[in-house]
Amino acid sequence: MPDAELVDGEISDHERLTRNLNELLQELRVAQAGVQILFGFLLSIAFTERYAQASPSVRVIHLVTVMCAGVAVALFTAPAAWHRVLFRQGRRAEIVRMADHFALSGLIALALAMTGTIALLALVVVGTTAAAVVGAGVAIVGFGLLWFVLPWRRRRVEAREAIVD
Repeated sequence: MPDAELVDGEISDHERLTRNLNELLQELRVAQAGVQILFGFLLSIAFTERYAQASPSVRVIHLVTVMCAGVAVALFTAPAAWHRVLFRQGRRAEIVRMADHFALSGLIALALAMTGTIALLALVVVGTTAAAVVGAGVAIVGFGLLWFVLPWRRRRVEAREAIVD
């Protein structure tokens, strides 16, 4: 429907894309701040005296966790870079689509980084078995269920309800 024929309350595709991009960038600002703080904290650990005596398993978990946090930073920053590089090129729909993929992938990387951080702490504080249990619980319940399974399940339910209506 051309913009001139819009009925009150309806918005054009351009306005919808603009709103979607603005909402997505705002969500990314929140996530990005948290992951950057986590990333900085994880980087600083390697420069402590106690880290020199850390076991190989602690060092490996730490490195993988730092890498996940770095990937999350890259993914959460990518939409702003895409927007800047493709600014005024008439490719807002592509930017929004890619930003959505980057945001979801960034959330996965952040969930892995948070899980690794918590598992690393548990490993140092209570040992290997408890760390595995805590890490699995955080990954499955804390992030998998709350961040992904429940929202996607809700999305499917709403889609089915829309088809029935």
